[in-house]
Amino acid sequence: MRRSIPTLTILALLPLGAAAQEPVITPGENLVVQGVPAIPASLAAEVRRYTESRSALFMDWHPTRRELLISTRFANAAQIHRVATPGGARTQLTFSDEPIADASYEPRGEGSFLFLRDVGGNEFDQIYRYDASTGRITLLTDGGRSQNDSPLWSRAGDRIAYGSTARNGADRDVWVMDPANPSARRMVMQATGGGWYVADWSPDDRTLLVLEYESINRSHLWLVDAASGARTALTRRGADSVAYGSAEFAADGRGVYMATDLGAEFQRLAYMDLSTRAVTPLTPDIPWDVEWLDVSPDGGMVAFSTNEEGISRLYLLDTRTRVYRRVESVPVGVITRVRWHPSGREVGFSLNSARSPTDTWSVDVASGAASRWTESELGGLVASELAEPQLVRWPTFDGRTISGFLYRPAARFTGRRPVIINIHGGPEGQSRPIYLGRSNYYLNELGVAILFPNVRGSTGFGKSFVKLDNGMRREESVQDIGALLDWIATQPDLDPSRVMVTGGSYGGYMTLAVATNYADRICCALDVVGISHFSTFLRNTESYRRDLRRAEYGDERVPEMAAYFERISPLNNAARITRPLFVVQGGNDPRVPRTEAEQIVARVQQGGTPVWYLMARDEGHGFAKKANQDFQFYATVMFVRQNLLRE
Repeated sequence: MRRSIPTLTILALLPLGAAAQEPVITPGENLVVQGVPAIPASLAAEVRRYTESRSALFMDWHPTRRELLISTRFANAAQIHRVATPGGARTQLTFSDEPIADASYEPRGEGSFLFLRDVGGNEFDQIYRYDASTGRITLLTDGGRSQNDSPLWSRAGDRIAYGSTARNGADRDVWVMDPANPSARRMVMQATGGGWYVADWSPDDRTLLVLEYESINRSHLWLVDAASGARTALTRRGADSVAYGSAEFAADGRGVYMATDLGAEFQRLAYMDLSTRAVTPLTPDIPWDVEWLDVSPDGGMVAFSTNEEGISRLYLLDTRTRVYRRVESVPVGVITRVRWHPSGREVGFSLNSARSPTDTWSVDVASGAASRWTESELGGLVASELAEPQLVRWPTFDGRTISGFLYRPAARFTGRRPVIINIHGGPEGQSRPIYLGRSNYYLNELGVAILFPNVRGSTGFGKSFVKLDNGMRREESVQDIGALLDWIATQPDLDPSRVMVTGGSYGGYMTLAVATNYADRICCALDVVGISHFSTFLRNTESYRRDLRRAEYGDERVPEMAAYFERISPLNNAARITRPLFVVQGGNDPRVPRTEAEQIVARVQQGGTPVWYLMARDEGHGFAKKANQDFQFYATVMFVRQNLLRE
């Protein structure tokens, strides 16, 4: 039975000899803490204003009214709220111990909606229905160890389609359900592999548009009969690597709008004529990825966003003339979840920037005016005092140029400053100029610079760049960090003798790899849910994602690949980790299992290197609950002070 997360309490004192035996923070019973020194209670008060900001992620438009759903946190975990007008009050609708970050209104309802929720971060999302008239919540799926995708409503609003691993836990089949009669749900299409996702319903609700994802560089589109499950390949399987992203039917059902890198380095907005299968690029002069797209209810326009060197731009395309224009009223930031209001007069989206956490916005397509629906609290921080990042570049070992975003500390800190290198996960991810939340403390109070690199393998720089770290080229991305260490040494305001490396997930692997290859050039390392050995990771990650990860990292069942993994494994090279290491892990992580953390901690401890370990039994791939995030932050501040801020 799930229980509430205990709040952090002050139940102990520092050892004798400490100043006035100051009270310390006692972690909740859900946390496993090893090697972490006692955390003084005064630290929580000192950093408090850096821990209290919140965000408001756009979920969905109401089907008839100008109001919407958002996900935001007022207690320990993000919940669903209704906002009835721009700048209006946030009315909380769900009250769960677990975070909820996905919801969609019933098209024919008056406020009822569906949402996803897992338990303890295990990512076995189940679909639930919230009844607006009673406030009751009903489980619609099996409630077991199946993973269910966000449900997609039919045009008539009487059914949903979704992907689910309910059949065997490994393959993601396509299912259809009437939420009013969930027991009659049925599997429409049986799939092989975990990378199948429903993209859209056809205008007549007879056909589903389905994406088959093999890897970041290779995917396919299918048409699936919603009654029989018969499927027809929409895109050609060939020798070339072609990827498809967002995709939707045109309003007349005769074509599909899609983001694809067919014939290009970047994902362009394109249109496929379903009668001929001819694909026409619609944005050939935008040399950046199209990320989000949505076709207006009447089919007359397509709203889409691009990723231009990390910054998002919003555009509107007239489907008759195929002329598009940029929406100038949108502030600079990173856009997600672009969606038309059912009226066709307004486009909603989420927006995040260095000086603002994620908030919900909309644009009136006729006037171009932007409306801010939420203004999330900064917890006592002042937006104008938060650092804006600088895009920096450095040469690497093979003559290529690598880039990243550098956040410099407050101006009052002089001299060469310590540096935290924070490496993104994925590896098909990208560091972008976003709000840093708690990390602003390092900039404003400790005078530490933070640099977010986009090493080879990152998205946003073309599909050739994404492939540069595949298979047996894995360590070349680590060499990009070696080149970054060289670059830091040339900067008059950065201190090459005080560098910490950190990262989460694949960034955690990179952290451990840097700690083994460049131990003499860093002070310490913080690994969050990181991979310590690719072979053990691939054997133990959840089965529905195993083959998808083999496409990126390599197949450990192939002897040559297994031998390579043995050679580069941080676990096998743990004796070279001679700088203090902090490992953070979620106990229910389905992606990078807890065993990856446990084995590296034990191995490094055997060598005598100081190791701190923090594991939350009620978290998955990173900490989502505020109490756990706060304790992780307190411990990390202690780690930084002790190991990075040395003179």
